[in-house]
Amino acid sequence: MKLGYAKPLYVMAFDHRASFSKDLFGATAPLSPELKAKVGDTKDLIFEGFERAVARGAPRSSAGVLVDEQFGSAVARKAKQAGYLLAMPVERSGQDEFQFEYGDDFAEHIEAFDPDFSKVLVRYNPGGDRELNLRQTRKLALLSNWLHAHGRKFLFELLVPATPGQLERCGGPEDEDRYDREIRPALVVQALRELQEGAVEPDIWKIEGLETSADCARVVEQARSGAARNEVVCIVLGRGARFERVLKWLAAAAVVQGFVGFAVGRTEWLEALKGYVSGERSREETIANIADRYLRMIRAYLEDARAGTPTDASAIAVTEAP
Repeated sequence: MKLGYAKPLYVMAFDHRASFSKDLFGATAPLSPELKAKVGDTKDLIFEGFERAVARGAPRSSAGVLVDEQFGSAVARKAKQAGYLLAMPVERSGQDEFQFEYGDDFAEHIEAFDPDFSKVLVRYNPGGDRELNLRQTRKLALLSNWLHAHGRKFLFELLVPATPGQLERCGGPEDEDRYDREIRPALVVQALRELQEGAVEPDIWKIEGLETSADCARVVEQARSGAARNEVVCIVLGRGARFERVLKWLAAAAVVQGFVGFAVGRTEWLEALKGYVSGERSREETIANIADRYLRMIRAYLEDARAGTPTDASAIAVTEAP
């Protein structure tokens, strides 16, 4: 199977599980049936915001959702039936070390939902625990090989959390922004290289936002190293950052050939959902707010792409909310 992906990709991500119930409802597992139903309802609400955005002009062929089986199985089935791009997680939620959510049965669950992309979230710092990195790489190579042997696309969400020593080099924990600017970009490139050397071959790398286009270009260069990887692409993740900061990350990436979009979650919907859960915001207001933020990100990405070296982004005409 040929590696890579050939189209723009604008993903609304809401596959959060442990953090979702904690951030919105202050709850930890095990959840009561009533609370599970409330979590499921908020996932439905996010999907309604996504569909509202598509109705207002988000490009249907490039718009997608990333949603989990645990709380969002109904949404996943609706998205699949409607023909939207669907990504689903394979990893167990809230773990420092990658674990399969369903153990040895991971393939059965992938085949049951048939997503367009199977996604993993992995914390991997090349300057961190070497044995941890090796254990994760072996499991991820198993998944990578299975996906491509079965004609399936692999979406890899990479987080590179700072080690205590790396933070100290930047002035301490209070200056994580400096770590993001000065140290993390080189670590991302190194992480990609080490994972590739370990037979982990994503089609799409989901990368924490980078401050400069030059850093984005270096990441793409590594992602596409070797002839077999020349169509591998990258997208930007939001990491729950402020809306304005995510827009800055999108601007840096959009002008770089090889970046084709984003997969953003909490930045688009967390504030609105908190208002909905507290009763301060109506369902309609919440849906409209989520749709607005998603559309604003798509517009910003496309405008930045057109202002610089174009990516493969398609045109979009967006109507304003009534």
